[in-house]
Amino acid sequence: MRSELFAARHAEQNLDQRWTQQSPRMLRGLVTPDAPMIATKGAMVAYQGNVAFRHQGSASMGQLLKKVVTNEDTPMMRVEGHGEVFFARAAANIFLMYLEGPQDALTVSSANLLAFDAGLAWDIRRVRGVGSLASGAGLFNLEISGQGVVAVCCQGEPMILDCATPTFVDPQAAVCWSASLAPGVRTDVNLGTLVGRGSGESFQMAFHGQGFVVVQPAEM
Repeated sequence: MRSELFAARHAEQNLDQRWTQQSPRMLRGLVTPDAPMIATKGAMVAYQGNVAFRHQGSASMGQLLKKVVTNEDTPMMRVEGHGEVFFARAAANIFLMYLEGPQDALTVSSANLLAFDAGLAWDIRRVRGVGSLASGAGLFNLEISGQGVVAVCCQGEPMILDCATPTFVDPQAAVCWSASLAPGVRTDVNLGTLVGRGSGESFQMAFHGQGFVVVQPAEM
């Protein structure tokens, strides 16, 4: 049988590495008994070998209470066993973030998180100044820290903004940002907004400080 589908660029990359970019939109993870992974539910598209997927609950009572209070419930699964697991989400571009120690941390929008090393610590963070307002995305996010790899996905080609200058981003377009930043919420709600004559851009995440924010060219 012949087909362009059988071209070498479509074949699995058999590299003995923990994480491998199978393509810009497909990630291969090598799971071993002593090195499990955490992934968002639905991120697995294929696997080979003896691999099991189990619900990943809160790592502590504090995390459980935060989930209840904030209603942040990013469904996650623990990936265990021995084999290769392939991750993807809606053909989004995938990027690997290498965290290099206990003081290295990244905050990720729940909608853009794909997978990460199980040895990394994670916790729920709330955007300041939200109160009872909600834009539908980006108000509660996951802060991940330690030494290991975090895989994030992005719709389209991302843009990196330096937040030394006050920076404002649509919550649905913010992919991830430096954990050293403490974003707030900027609102522009007026009578026109309440009667359906607003701009459609009433809420933005506000960043200012030493760090970066990754922005995707799409609102998920």
